Amino acid sequence: MSDGTPADQFLDAAIGLLRRVREEEAESIAAAGTLLADTVAAGGRLFAFGAGHSSLAAQDVVYRAGGLALMNLLAVPGAVGVEMPATLGSALERVDGLASAVLDTSPIRAGDALVIISLSGRNALPVEMAMNARALGVKVIGLTSVAYASETRSRHVSGTYMRDHCDVVLDSKISIGDAELTLDTIPAPFAPASTVVTSAILQSVMATTAATLADRGIEPPLLRSGNVDGGHEWNGRVFKEYGDRIFYQR
Repeated sequence: MSDGTPADQFLDAAIGLLRRVREEEAESIAAAGTLLADTVAAGGRLFAFGAGHSSLAAQDVVYRAGGLALMNLLAVPGAVGVEMPATLGSALERVDGLASAVLDTSPIRAGDALVIISLSGRNALPVEMAMNARALGVKVIGLTSVAYASETRSRHVSGTYMRDHCDVVLDSKISIGDAELTLDTIPAPFAPASTVVTSAILQSVMATTAATLADRGIEPPLLRSGNVDGGHEWNGRVFKEYGDRIFYQR
C-alpha cells in the first residue's frame, strides 16, 4: 500500500481506475456514444437499468442537468438503489423471469437502446435483461467488470454473463469484491470505487453522444439546471419537443 492517509489511498486508487478506463476503454466509450446517437437520430428512445448500487449510476444520467433528456430509467420495483429491506434487491437479482416481466410492461420497443449496469454481470436479472432486450430488437450497452466473467461462475441457467449479450461492452476495471484498500488492522478489504467509476464512464458516454449528434447537425436534447435563470423554460421546450420519448414525467 502506498503512503498517505486512507483518503489519499482511496482517491489514488479511483484516479488509477479512471486512467485505465481512459486508456483502455476509449474505443468502447466512443462506440457506446455513437450507438446512442444513432438511436436518437433514428427516433428511438434511451433507457438505463441497474439493480442495487448499480442503479445509482443509471439514475445519475436520468433527468440530469447537463444530461440527455431522452434517458429514461427502466426500474425494477425493489431493486432501485437501496430499498428496505436492503437484502431484497440482492435476492431479486437472482430471480429467473423477472426481466421478462419488467420489459413486457415497460414502454421499451424495437429500435430503442438500453444501458445495463451490473458490476458482476453474473445474476439472472441483468443477464436476462440483456438477452430479452436484444430479442425485442433493442440495442444493449453493458457496463460491467469483465474480471467477474473470468473469475466467478454465472448464476444464470445458461452459464452466460450479461456481457455475452451486449452490442457494446464497457469494462469498469473494478476488481472482484469492489474494495480498493486493505489494512493489517482491518480484517476485510474496504473502500469500494465502482460507483465513482461507473458514473464517470456513463457521463463520458453521454458527452460522446451529445457531441456526435452535434457533429451531425442535430441539436442534442440536453437539460439545463432548474436553478439557473431560464432553465425551466429551456427544459419545457425540450419536454414539449421530445415528450413522446420521455417517460419520467408520466
